[in-house]
Amino acid sequence: MKPEEIKKLVNEKYSLIARTAQGGGCCGGNAQLDISMIGEEYRYVPGHVEDADLGLGCGVPTQFAGLQPGQSVLDLGSGAGNDCFVARARVGETGQVTGLDFSEEMVRKATANNAKLGYHNVSFVLGDIEQMPFPADGFDLILSNCVLNLVPDKTRAFSEMFRVLKPGGRFCISDVVLAGQLPAKLQKAAEMYAGCVSGAILRNEYLQIIKNCGFANITLHKEREITIPDSVLLNYLSEEEMTTFKQPGSGIFSITVSGSKPA
Repeated sequence: MKPEEIKKLVNEKYSLIARTAQGGGCCGGNAQLDISMIGEEYRYVPGHVEDADLGLGCGVPTQFAGLQPGQSVLDLGSGAGNDCFVARARVGETGQVTGLDFSEEMVRKATANNAKLGYHNVSFVLGDIEQMPFPADGFDLILSNCVLNLVPDKTRAFSEMFRVLKPGGRFCISDVVLAGQLPAKLQKAAEMYAGCVSGAILRNEYLQIIKNCGFANITLHKEREITIPDSVLLNYLSEEEMTTFKQPGSGIFSITVSGSKPA
């Protein structure tokens, strides 16, 4: 698919999730593509808001972010606002949390959730991660949870992250990457793309993009294999292709990684 087609698909998928409040699974898996990522883990994180958690993440990036009171935080692909509210619990009244999302429906939902909570230092903005509507050097910390692999131009996304971070600022993100090549039939499946799978790239390529964009102190905090049920794979692959895909050394992984912009 062309980049504009991917963005249209993602926008439609996540707008539907925002309207129906039915996420679940891998970045919004549906009944056919229900790939569990983090289960109940988020419910025990301080600041978690049930109405804002649509089950779209693949990790808990706030766990390794080093959030501190007073920080200015940007959450990319903020959805209904859960990671922003978790960050707000750490940065407190003196901090500032901004969520950026590509879906108008999600921005409206997050704004409504925030209104219920009454946080005056949390806001949500409509915008594209590849061209963020923010000035340079504005944020202490960037978060993102299972979103960047949906972005067609990942180099541009990380370059934008570098631009809007303050010197010495950090990012901490959870995302989906590959070990080994994804079968061509999965790469071409639109449903798998919107489910955060076929948009993934090789782990080493992902980490190299981060380095090439100028980040330092790149740290892989956590990695976990994501298991796609055979019943889902057989919708796209023959039994022989599925066996090849499941060979040792290949697979789909959730990672949490951080890095910093040199001071």
